[in-house]
Amino acid sequence: MVEIVIGFSSGIVIGSAFIALLTFLGIIPRLIQLSETAHLVRLYIIPLILGLFVGTYLTFTNSSYDFSTGTLTVWGLLQGVFNGMLAAALVEVLNVFPLLSRRIGLEDYMRVLLMAVVFGKIFGSLFQWLYFVKQ
Repeated sequence: MVEIVIGFSSGIVIGSAFIALLTFLGIIPRLIQLSETAHLVRLYIIPLILGLFVGTYLTFTNSSYDFSTGTLTVWGLLQGVFNGMLAAALVEVLNVFPLLSRRIGLEDYMRVLLMAVVFGKIFGSLFQWLYFVKQ
């Protein structure tokens, strides 16, 4: 029973630290602003919390699941969208893209540049899940 309490408490602490980091850096508010989805704020919170709980559970257990290729495709797509948007928001918060676009003269193509990063993360995650995980 003590191990369950310690494990659950550790997951809450790690998840809270992750959320605090994302909030402190302003990534989630910037992500909401970039995607123009301020009316869906509650839909950002629930997947983050559930994802942290599931991720913590899978990290600390020796669980193994056999999913179909279709399920892994959807899972990889959702993971790629999340990772791509998170990476794009982090880069945007750190002002890497604005500096880069001004230096190479692509200021008018900022959305295209961000979407290239997002779709790159999506296709990269799909490739990883379908090629390396599903073998």
